[in-house]
Amino acid sequence: MAEVTLRRFELSDVDAMMAWASDPQVAAFCRWDPYESTEPLLAFIRDAVLPHPWFRAICLAGDGEDGRPVGAISVTPTGDPCRAELGYVLARAHWGKGVATDAVKRTVATVFGEVQGLERVEALVDVDNPASQRVAEKAGFRREGVLRRHYWHKGRARDMVMYSFISSDPLPE
Repeated sequence: MAEVTLRRFELSDVDAMMAWASDPQVAAFCRWDPYESTEPLLAFIRDAVLPHPWFRAICLAGDGEDGRPVGAISVTPTGDPCRAELGYVLARAHWGKGVATDAVKRTVATVFGEVQGLERVEALVDVDNPASQRVAEKAGFRREGVLRRHYWHKGRARDMVMYSFISSDPLPE
C-alpha cells in the first residue's frame, strides 16, 4: 500500500473530490447525497471544508495519485469542548486496502496535540456498515454500544454503533 498522508483541502481539489462524492455507493452511509456537478461541491469546500477546524484530505504518496485526495477525514467539535466526532470517506477504488484505517490512525496520533482540550474522539457508525466498523476497530477505537434509532438518515431512523478513542488510549501499531 502507498503511504497515506493527510493535508488541508484546497479549492483546486474539487475534481478529485468529485470522483468519490458523486459515487452513490460511497455516499450511501454519508449525510449527503451524491453530487451531480462540481458547483455545489465547490461551494461546500469553500463554505464548510476550508473554514473547518480539522478537515483533511486523505492522499496517497507514490502511487500515481501523489497529493491528489482519494478521501476525506474530519474531527468536528461537539457542544462539549472535550469531545469531537470523527468522520471519514474514501473513494471506492481504495476500499479494503487499509487506507481508511491508516488515515484514522494518523488522525488520532495528531489531533489530540492540535485541538486544545480534546479528550475524546467519537465515531458513530451505521450498524449496517461493517466495513466502517472494522476501520474504527483496527484504528484502536473501542466499541461502546449501539444507539438505537439515534440518527435520521435518508428517510428513516438508523441505529448507530458508538466508538470512542480517548487521549490516553494506546495508539495501534
